[in-house]
Amino acid sequence: MTLSPATVPARTPVLRRSLRFAAIGACLPYLSLKVAWIAGSHLGIPDGSPLLRHRLTLALANGLTVLMDASVVVLALLLTRPWGRRVPAWLLAVPMWLAVGLLAPIMVGFPLQLAVHGGHGGGGGTADRPFLADWVFGVVYGGFIVQGLALGALFAGYARERWGHLWRGRVRELPAAGAARAQRLTVVTAALVALVPGAVRLLRAFGVAAPDGSGDRSLQCAYLLFLAAAVTGAWQLALRRGGTLPVAVPLALAWTGSGAVACWGGWMSLAAWVTGDRPTPPTVLTYAGQVITGFLVASVIARFLTDRPGKASR
Repeated sequence: MTLSPATVPARTPVLRRSLRFAAIGACLPYLSLKVAWIAGSHLGIPDGSPLLRHRLTLALANGLTVLMDASVVVLALLLTRPWGRRVPAWLLAVPMWLAVGLLAPIMVGFPLQLAVHGGHGGGGGTADRPFLADWVFGVVYGGFIVQGLALGALFAGYARERWGHLWRGRVRELPAAGAARAQRLTVVTAALVALVPGAVRLLRAFGVAAPDGSGDRSLQCAYLLFLAAAVTGAWQLALRRGGTLPVAVPLALAWTGSGAVACWGGWMSLAAWVTGDRPTPPTVLTYAGQVITGFLVASVIARFLTDRPGKASR
């Protein structure tokens, strides 16, 4: 059964408004906690937490994360208001790539942690120096999951309407001439660089000790999946190796995987600096490898989209 043209517009605005309210409402718990911490509250921060060592640095970091989560509100409005259709492609794509990159590992990793640890997400840090109380992770990460689902649904609809022509068809139908030598070299480089964080994550997933406290096996498996998604998607796009797969599949894999590994590699490096911890050399290499891999794959995506007929410059 096909919906009539009169039916679709009646449903779509209601769904978009609902998703917009869900995304914005899910920001409130996180924003409230951050504002409280900036004001000096220790709500949800255990005594002895590394977060209490450097109060000025912590306040600055909290201010940054308030701006980051507030950007979700802006994105939710941009994706659902008429003026959002006039925003240049890059001005939407970059913050959405960052948002997807930061939210996707939480959406995958936090439920995995709950399943593995019997309903406890873990307070972060180490057993004797937890970063935060368990309930903080439940409230905040639950909000992040809602944000990710709502923003993802909004962006999928927006992108399909505005740029859907860029990923029509199947991978085997892509012109071979479009697979430039520079793109192939970039993908091969990304795959080689990804071997470093991939190897470290794989070893930790199999129980090799992680002395800096980053050895949760469920998280290691999640990052392995995102690394594999980033490299596989980029490989299929640049080398035309997807066969009958819709173009949207490797594009989504590369987009989500590259954002996840790059953003969290950079974010965890920043977190280590804020808390004064000194990551082990393998961890430093892991974070650096993720960032490099993510940005290399992102460059492949950008080149692929700009080379397509009717490119996403509008």
